[in-house]
Amino acid sequence: MITMKGIILSGGFGTRLYPITIAVSKQLLPVYDKPMIYYPLSTLMLSGIRQILIITNPEYVNLYQRLLRDGTHLGLNISYAVQEKPRGIADAFLIGEEFIRNDKTALILGDNIFYGKGFSEILQNSARLTEGAIIFGYPVRDARNYGVIELDDTGAPISIEEKPGYPRSRLAIPGLYYYDEKVVEIAKRLQPSQRGELEITDVNKLYLERSELKVVVLGRGFTWLDMGTYEGLLDASNFVKTIQDRQGFYIACVEEVAFRMGYIDKNQLLSLSKQFNTPYGEYLRAVAEGDHYITSDYI
Repeated sequence: MITMKGIILSGGFGTRLYPITIAVSKQLLPVYDKPMIYYPLSTLMLSGIRQILIITNPEYVNLYQRLLRDGTHLGLNISYAVQEKPRGIADAFLIGEEFIRNDKTALILGDNIFYGKGFSEILQNSARLTEGAIIFGYPVRDARNYGVIELDDTGAPISIEEKPGYPRSRLAIPGLYYYDEKVVEIAKRLQPSQRGELEITDVNKLYLERSELKVVVLGRGFTWLDMGTYEGLLDASNFVKTIQDRQGFYIACVEEVAFRMGYIDKNQLLSLSKQFNTPYGEYLRAVAEGDHYITSDYI
């Protein structure tokens, strides 16, 4: 049984998407047929994580609560916390200290999409973490705008750089991290960077220095997209539409994930489907009724 908790960081002002995000949280924007936050939420759910904290700006908390409520309809326990101003990704552990207590924690950024066959197994293995930290490496053409991880010939991490001018590798670090119970104390010892933020890179470096950092490389066959720009948002929507139209499987359909993971039963899924007078609702009904075109290969 997986007991790890999960945090979705959905704060910030989304200034790179202005004017779209002047009046609404970026992570509530549509990515094709779902709110953006469904994508990181489904990642935590597929990890086997059912206790989830959503951190957002104070003016948006009621919107997330209206969308996701307390999570019981999905077999989850969702709570909410406020980030008054952007203080860096690692600030999530300080805000979530009471939620985390002495448990292990997964942190995912609210604007990240992951997709690939076999990813659920990778996630669940990561959520069984007993000590240290697990992060991911994803090959990109130009790594200068990312945190970058360098590995030795055995696949062990040897260096981490934040947005280097001359990257030592092409492995970018996506916004998904798994940590043991020491992460809160580590975050408390961080000093703000030059931009005044508590950097997640510094957390990962400390685990690296202790030889407690493991890196899982997501190679060919996996997709990672972040949606912090106009182009990224459009690319993500087009990707989701293409896969769903072509294969018939929905990406990040949280009601389906809850059903496949055994968090809710058939009758609960059918009940949820009735609130959607759209193809989304039709899909949920097909999943519940065991339509042979929609198999459990989804996860």
